[in-house]
Amino acid sequence: MNRVILGAFAALLLVALGLFWVQGRAQVEEGAPPPEAESAEQAVDPDALPSADVADLTGPAPPEASELTREQRRFFRYDRNRDLKITRNEMLSTRTDGFRRLDTDGNNLLTFEEWAITTGTRFAEMDANGDKELTQAEFATSAPAPRRTSRPSCNC
Repeated sequence: MNRVILGAFAALLLVALGLFWVQGRAQVEEGAPPPEAESAEQAVDPDALPSADVADLTGPAPPEASELTREQRRFFRYDRNRDLKITRNEMLSTRTDGFRRLDTDGNNLLTFEEWAITTGTRFAEMDANGDKELTQAEFATSAPAPRRTSRPSCNC
């Protein structure tokens, strides 16, 4: 029973506060000066764009984008957290994919056998004529393909 009475009292209090607020706003608007009447000379076309005399004004200079040098770009490939320091873990983190390809048994230890099998297989793939020697042309096939910077196609 007490909850019902307390709830009704709180509701009445909120209504009273709302009425005082509305009356206060009405008094403020009542005391405001009337808007100035526009004369025929000051009449403005509502569809016209505003204009201003900007002959003597200058805006702020646009920010300059600094072009990173080739060495800075190479540095930031390793500096993952951008603290301008390369830790050992940051340096080695770029090499983990190559290590995992060589580690065929997945025990995080690279044995000579694992390295030899992978290297031997790669050599055999490059040796096109099978004479167990690589010519310059055969060795050139081992070079990584140049990276193409393709832009994603727009599906507009």
